Amino acid sequence: MNGQGMVVRSGRRLGSIARGWMAIFVFCALVLGVSLQPASAATDEKLMGYWLSQDHDGVFLIQQCGDVVCGRLVGMRYDGTDVPRGHDGKVECNLMMLTGFRTMQDNARKMQGHILDPDTGHVYDAQIWNDGPDVLKLRGYLGLPLFGQTQTWTRYTGPGMGPMCKMP
Repeated sequence: MNGQGMVVRSGRRLGSIARGWMAIFVFCALVLGVSLQPASAATDEKLMGYWLSQDHDGVFLIQQCGDVVCGRLVGMRYDGTDVPRGHDGKVECNLMMLTGFRTMQDNARKMQGHILDPDTGHVYDAQIWNDGPDVLKLRGYLGLPLFGQTQTWTRYTGPGMGPMCKMP
Protein backbone atom coordinates (compact mmCIF):
# COMPACT_ATOMS: atom_id res chain seq x y z
CA MET A 1 0.00 0.00 0.00
CA ASN A 2 2.75 2.43 0.79
CA GLY A 3 4.27 1.69 -2.59
CA GLN A 4 1.07 2.57 -4.34
CA GLY A 5 0.56 5.63 -2.13
CA MET A 6 4.06 6.85 -2.97
CA VAL A 7 3.47 6.49 -6.67
CA VAL A 8 0.25 8.46 -6.41
CA ARG A 9 1.89 11.15 -4.28
CA SER A 10 4.89 11.50 -6.57
CA GLY A 11 2.53 11.51 -9.56
CA ARG A 12 0.55 14.33 -7.99
CA ARG A 13 3.74 16.16 -7.19
CA LEU A 14 5.03 15.80 -10.78
CA GLY A 15 1.64 16.92 -12.12
CA SER A 16 1.64 20.09 -10.01
CA ILE A 17 5.23 20.89 -11.04
CA ALA A 18 4.32 20.36 -14.71
CA ARG A 19 1.24 22.59 -14.30
CA GLY A 20 3.42 25.26 -12.67
CA TRP A 21 5.91 25.22 -15.54
CA MET A 22 3.07 25.22 -18.05
CA ALA A 23 1.55 28.28 -16.35
CA ILE A 24 4.92 30.06 -16.47
CA PHE A 25 5.33 29.15 -20.16
CA VAL A 26 1.84 30.41 -21.05
CA PHE A 27 2.41 33.62 -19.07
CA CYS A 28 5.73 34.29 -20.86
CA ALA A 29 4.19 33.57 -24.25
CA LEU A 30 1.35 36.01 -23.54
CA VAL A 31 3.71 38.72 -22.31
CA LEU A 32 5.96 38.35 -25.35
CA GLY A 33 3.01 38.23 -27.73
CA VAL A 34 1.40 41.31 -26.23
CA SER A 35 4.64 43.29 -26.14
CA LEU A 36 5.58 42.49 -29.76
CA GLN A 37 2.16 42.96 -31.34
CA PRO A 38 1.50 46.66 -30.74
CA ALA A 39 4.76 47.86 -32.34
CA SER A 40 3.98 46.33 -35.73
CA ALA A 41 0.25 47.01 -35.43
CA ALA A 42 0.99 50.68 -34.68
CA THR A 43 3.32 50.86 -37.69
CA ASP A 44 0.69 49.25 -39.91
CA GLU A 45 -2.03 51.65 -38.75
CA LYS A 46 0.05 54.73 -39.57
CA LEU A 47 0.56 53.47 -43.12
CA MET A 48 -3.12 52.77 -43.81
CA GLY A 49 -5.11 55.18 -45.90
CA TYR A 50 -4.84 57.24 -49.06
CA TRP A 51 -1.44 58.49 -50.26
CA LEU A 52 -0.56 60.97 -53.01
CA SER A 53 2.50 59.97 -55.03
CA GLN A 54 5.59 62.18 -55.14
CA ASP A 55 4.74 63.57 -58.59
CA HIS A 56 1.09 64.15 -57.57
CA ASP A 57 -0.08 61.99 -60.46
CA GLY A 58 -1.44 59.03 -58.51
CA VAL A 59 -3.35 58.18 -55.34
CA PHE A 60 -2.85 54.84 -53.63
CA LEU A 61 -5.00 53.14 -51.04
CA ILE A 62 -2.79 51.23 -48.60
CA GLN A 63 -4.68 48.70 -46.51
CA GLN A 64 -4.49 45.39 -44.70
CA CYS A 65 -4.78 42.40 -47.08
CA GLY A 66 -4.98 39.30 -44.91
CA ASP A 67 -1.77 39.07 -42.90
CA VAL A 68 0.14 41.53 -45.14
CA VAL A 69 -0.20 45.16 -46.21
CA CYS A 70 -0.94 46.01 -49.83
CA GLY A 71 -1.67 49.06 -51.95
CA ARG A 72 -3.82 49.68 -54.98
CA LEU A 73 -3.81 52.58 -57.43
CA VAL A 74 -7.19 54.30 -56.96
CA GLY A 75 -6.57 57.69 -58.56
CA MET A 76 -4.65 58.88 -61.62
CA ARG A 77 -4.09 62.20 -63.35
CA TYR A 78 -4.76 61.82 -67.07
CA ASP A 79 -6.31 63.75 -69.93
CA GLY A 80 -9.34 62.72 -71.93
CA THR A 81 -11.48 59.68 -71.31
CA ASP A 82 -8.96 56.95 -72.13
CA VAL A 83 -7.85 55.31 -68.90
CA PRO A 84 -4.08 54.68 -68.78
CA ARG A 85 -3.12 51.10 -69.48
CA GLY A 86 -0.13 49.08 -68.38
CA HIS A 87 2.30 47.22 -70.63
CA ASP A 88 -0.14 44.31 -70.80
CA GLY A 89 -2.99 46.48 -72.09
CA LYS A 90 -5.03 46.25 -68.87
CA VAL A 91 -6.38 49.44 -67.30
CA GLU A 92 -4.40 50.67 -64.33
CA CYS A 93 -7.49 51.72 -62.38
CA ASN A 94 -7.55 49.73 -59.13
CA LEU A 95 -4.33 47.93 -60.05
CA MET A 96 -2.67 46.22 -57.06
CA MET A 97 0.83 47.68 -57.17
CA LEU A 98 2.12 47.23 -53.61
CA THR A 99 2.07 43.63 -52.41
CA GLY A 100 3.25 41.45 -49.55
CA PHE A 101 4.43 44.14 -47.14
CA ARG A 102 5.46 42.82 -43.73
CA THR A 103 7.24 44.45 -40.82
CA MET A 104 10.98 44.01 -41.17
CA GLN A 105 12.65 41.89 -38.49
CA ASP A 106 15.67 44.17 -38.15
CA ASN A 107 13.70 47.44 -38.28
CA ALA A 108 10.17 47.52 -36.83
CA ARG A 109 9.62 51.01 -38.32
CA LYS A 110 9.78 49.72 -41.88
CA MET A 111 7.83 47.22 -43.92
CA GLN A 112 9.27 45.23 -46.80
CA GLY A 113 7.39 43.92 -49.84
CA HIS A 114 7.14 44.43 -53.59
CA ILE A 115 6.09 47.14 -56.03
CA LEU A 116 4.90 46.68 -59.60
CA ASP A 117 5.93 49.03 -62.41
CA PRO A 118 2.84 48.86 -64.66
CA ASP A 119 4.70 50.35 -67.62
CA THR A 120 7.20 47.47 -67.79
CA GLY A 121 5.57 44.72 -65.75
CA HIS A 122 8.69 44.45 -63.59
CA VAL A 123 8.25 43.77 -59.88
CA TYR A 124 10.81 45.33 -57.56
CA ASP A 125 11.63 44.87 -53.90
CA ALA A 126 10.41 47.81 -51.83
CA GLN A 127 10.33 49.25 -48.35
CA ILE A 128 7.78 51.66 -46.90
CA TRP A 129 7.83 53.61 -43.67
CA ASN A 130 6.37 56.72 -42.07
CA ASP A 131 8.58 59.78 -41.92
CA GLY A 132 6.07 61.88 -40.02
CA PRO A 133 2.34 61.75 -39.38
CA ASP A 134 1.40 62.48 -42.99
CA VAL A 135 4.57 61.46 -44.82
CA LEU A 136 5.31 58.04 -46.28
CA LYS A 137 8.65 57.01 -47.76
CA LEU A 138 8.76 54.33 -50.44
CA ARG A 139 12.08 52.89 -51.62
CA GLY A 140 12.04 50.62 -54.66
CA TYR A 141 15.13 48.63 -55.58
CA LEU A 142 16.47 45.61 -57.36
CA GLY A 143 18.43 43.33 -55.04
CA LEU A 144 19.95 45.77 -52.54
CA PRO A 145 18.25 48.87 -51.09
CA LEU A 146 21.52 50.72 -51.72
CA PHE A 147 20.77 50.62 -55.46
CA GLY A 148 17.28 52.03 -55.26
CA GLN A 149 15.27 55.20 -55.34
CA THR A 150 13.22 56.72 -52.53
CA GLN A 151 10.04 58.68 -53.09
CA THR A 152 8.16 60.84 -50.61
CA TRP A 153 4.40 60.44 -50.61
CA THR A 154 1.96 62.59 -48.64
CA ARG A 155 -1.37 61.68 -47.12
CA TYR A 156 -4.19 62.40 -49.56
CA THR A 157 -7.07 64.42 -48.12
CA GLY A 158 -8.53 65.80 -51.34
CA PRO A 159 -11.89 65.07 -52.94
CA GLY A 160 -12.96 61.63 -54.11
CA MET A 161 -11.92 60.19 -57.43
CA GLY A 162 -14.06 60.45 -60.53
CA PRO A 163 -15.08 57.54 -62.75
CA MET A 164 -12.26 55.20 -63.74
CA CYS A 165 -9.94 56.53 -61.03
CA LYS A 166 -9.67 60.00 -62.57
CA MET A 167 -8.19 62.50 -60.13
CA PRO A 168 -10.11 65.77 -59.76
